[in-house]
Amino acid sequence: MHSLSEEIQGFAKGRLRQQSTRVTTVTGRKLLESRSDGGEGAVHVRVLEEGNGCGFVEDASLDLAVGVVRPFLLLASQDAAHDVDALQKYKVSHILNVAYGVSNLFPDRFVYKTLQILDLPETDITSHLEECSLFIDQAQEQGGVVLVHCNAGVSRSSSIVIGYLMLREGLSFDDAYTQVKLARPSVRPNPGFYQQLQNYTP
Repeated sequence: MHSLSEEIQGFAKGRLRQQSTRVTTVTGRKLLESRSDGGEGAVHVRVLEEGNGCGFVEDASLDLAVGVVRPFLLLASQDAAHDVDALQKYKVSHILNVAYGVSNLFPDRFVYKTLQILDLPETDITSHLEECSLFIDQAQEQGGVVLVHCNAGVSRSSSIVIGYLMLREGLSFDDAYTQVKLARPSVRPNPGFYQQLQNYTP
C-alpha cells in the first residue's frame, strides 16, 4: 500500500489541467493567460479583444498635437503641456490642468490653474465648468492663450472645452462637440461626461 506522499509524488504533472485566467487591462484590452504544467510552466497570452477604454489612452509615444479650438483656447495632452517648444510655438501664456496627479513643470513661465479631476463617468464634470471658464476668460482678457490639458487630452480636458463653448458661446452640445473634435480628432469624453454635457443647460 502506497503512502499518501508517494501517491502525490507519483502524480504526473501532465495530468494537471491547464489553467486559464481572463485579464482586462486598464485600457479595456481583454487577454487570456494560459499556464500549463500545473501553474509552473510558461505563460501564454492571447488577445481576445482590443481595448476601447473610456477616455484613457495608453502612453506609447509622446502626443504633442495641439488642437486650436479658438485662437485663445487650445486643447492637448500632458505631453504638450510639458514641452516648452510646443508651448512657445502656440504662444501659450496660461495653462489649465484638469488631470489628476500631473504636476505643473514651469510655474515661473506660465499662469497655471489646477483642478484634480478624476476621469470617471460618475464625476460631476459640469460642476467645474464655471470655475474653468473664468480662468479661460481671464487669459483671453489679458490677450493670452490658454492650453487646457488632462493626461491624454481625450476626456476631461475636452469635456471642459466643450462645456466652455456651451456656457460662453451658447453653442448646443452637438455643435460644441463637433468643433472640439475638429480641432483635436482624438477627443472622446467618457460616457458619463458625454451624457452630463448633453443634458447641460447653462
